[in-house]
Amino acid sequence: MRILLIEDDPLIGDGLKIGLTKSGFGVDWFTNGADGEEALLQSSFDAVVLDLSLPEIDGLDILQNWRNKGRKEPVLILTARGDVEERIKGLNAGADDYLPKPFALGEVVARLNALLRRRGGETASLISYRQITFNLQTKQTFLNDKEVVLAPKETALLELLLLNRNRVLSKEKIEEKLYSWDDDVSSNAVEVHIHHLRKKLGKDIIKTINKIGYMMEDV
Repeated sequence: MRILLIEDDPLIGDGLKIGLTKSGFGVDWFTNGADGEEALLQSSFDAVVLDLSLPEIDGLDILQNWRNKGRKEPVLILTARGDVEERIKGLNAGADDYLPKPFALGEVVARLNALLRRRGGETASLISYRQITFNLQTKQTFLNDKEVVLAPKETALLELLLLNRNRVLSKEKIEEKLYSWDDDVSSNAVEVHIHHLRKKLGKDIIKTINKIGYMMEDV
């Protein structure tokens, strides 16, 4: 899942990018409010982590501008403005969740996972598909109740396909969701990940739609 991070503090931003990447997210980090606002309009993100006190434009103004333009991506506000009135302002402006600084990385990950579950129409942490069970919270994969170890990008791809069951995802869309702008992506990266998932979980779990893309189809 791809996350847009807008945070001007270099220590906090660097820590979040490293931590979220290790947790399986693709992260694009912007320190400038104007650039971060435009990024959401130019590319596809699954969720946003947004600071409020930003250079050039305040985070609340960015959020209101997005909502006024019809953008519905889940937004988690991280800010030092932690009093009740500020939280109310953020939620009324269109935020989906609000976490005051200082915060624990684990809580940021948990809250993002909760936002992504709700956006994908899932209310529980477990998704079952044929003989596969995937834990959205821990990112663990089980085949016939036995854990299967997947590489980080394989896990991210499996989650993406599960949350978009019965929808065809093009190779370009998958790349956009799995990788940030900073990543160096080989031309056959998606095909390699698909091959590995089929080898580990079953050759028929992912359907290839010729010249269109891939999907996990309910039987």
